[in-house]
Parts: sequence; C-alpha cells; structure tokens
Amino acid sequence: MSKFEFPPSIKSRPVWGTLEPRAGMHHLMIADAEGAEALLDVATPELAARAHIIFIAKGTTFGDALRALNPAQYYEGPSYAAAASRIERVLQDAKMSTQVYLAGTEGLMGQAMRACTDAGIPHTAIQTEHRGSTARRMQCVHCKGITEEVEIDPFVCSHCGLNLFVRDHYSRRLAAYQGVCIDAEDPGNVPDSKGIYE
Repeated sequence: MSKFEFPPSIKSRPVWGTLEPRAGMHHLMIADAEGAEALLDVATPELAARAHIIFIAKGTTFGDALRALNPAQYYEGPSYAAAASRIERVLQDAKMSTQVYLAGTEGLMGQAMRACTDAGIPHTAIQTEHRGSTARRMQCVHCKGITEEVEIDPFVCSHCGLNLFVRDHYSRRLAAYQGVCIDAEDPGNVPDSKGIYE
C-alpha cells in the first residue's frame, strides 16, 4: 500500500492532495518511486500525449508503465539532483496553460514545488499526491545541513553529528522539515529512536 494517512499537525506542515486530470495544452508530471502509481491513475491517453514526465525511479520498475503512456516527452533519472536542471529548463519554457502534477515522497514534492514557485507558479496551483515512503528531508537548524530520507526520531545529523528531534515545522523555502538538538541542555540524554509515525 503506497498511500499513507498523515496525522493532523501544525499549520506549516504541508497537506498533500489527490491528483486529478485538468484541462490544458501542456502537462508537467514529476514523480519518484511509488509516485508513478498516482501518475498512472490520472494520465488519460489525451493528457499523456501532451505530458512531459520526469521520473526518479529509486529502484522501482514503474518506468516501463510510464513510457507505455506514450508521453510527449519522458525522462528517467537516478535522483532529484540529477533531474533538477531539466525541471528548471522545462519550467523556464512552460506556457501559460501548463498543468503541474507532483507525486511521490515529500522530499521530491517539496523540492519540485519550490522549483515551480521559483518559476512563478503559485503553490496553490500545483497538484500533489503523496505515495510511498514517509521518510523526511530534514534540515539541521544548527549547521544548516540537509539529511535526506530520515525515518526515525531522534536521528543523528549527517553533517554535524548532533542528535536531532524531528519537528513537524516545514520550510517551503528549503523544502525540508526542521530538526533541533534534542540533548542541548542535558548532553547524552537521548531517548531511543523510533519511527516518525509510530
């Protein structure tokens, strides 16, 4: 099951929706891993014929099914970083009626949404749907380093080594959740790690 019901949280935490086909001459579809399922659910033959699909496989085998949609353009890459320049170029050339669909992990959707809003597309005009991993992209508020795919709380910052508490506070500018030192006042007093949504 690749869908997850996120528990209620603070206002800064993103709320992900469900993709729906929209009328438009151009469609930009960006997904990673199980996010491909959401694209496959929404892509009619007419929509796919006008779509530029950018897919980050992350070890999944959805690429063949996405290519079988016969999109106008298709790109499959190993990571968001590898696809970033292509995404920026597509957004630079986007026409007024371009519809944007983002699906998959929060890390992918947050980074792609930031690229879209940097290109002038309001975040409220971008469709999103979470599928797959609930791992978070975290920023250490102390060293400003980003750690990808965080699944436990607390976790150790991959940059400075501090024990960080996983907060629900989300920065759209950074496309990351914020982690703060959990044992700053009592060094070494760190609770056992557990899954973020346990």
